[in-house]
Amino acid sequence: MTDRQSMDIPILRLGDVLVTGLINELDDKTATVFADELTERIAAERARGVLIDISRLEIIDSFVARTLTELSTMARLLGARVIVAGMRPPVAITLVELGLQLTGVETALNAEQGMAALGWHHAPRPPEGGTRRETLG
Repeated sequence: MTDRQSMDIPILRLGDVLVTGLINELDDKTATVFADELTERIAAERARGVLIDISRLEIIDSFVARTLTELSTMARLLGARVIVAGMRPPVAITLVELGLQLTGVETALNAEQGMAALGWHHAPRPPEGGTRRETLG
């Protein structure tokens, strides 16, 4: 079995945007395989945007932070915009305490805001009960 086959991080395509997420137990090897596969998918599928949801990531180390920065740079070189969404406060605090900067990495509060920044919008919900009625006065 190759590293690619053993990777457990799904990468979904929604139109011209790739959507993925990082898990809490992210070791250096998995981070490297993930970055390689995501970069290959960006090029092969001509993605114009990538959303990486890190809301399940409770801790971050310097290797993973560097991997996110490098991934963002590679994606930009391939014509895609990367947004990292859902950073938890402990992760942000750790980055600051370690003096790590995610240079060139765009962030969003959550996946919905990240997708909106990439041009995706929520379809308006119809009012409850079906269609709206206008009252004539």
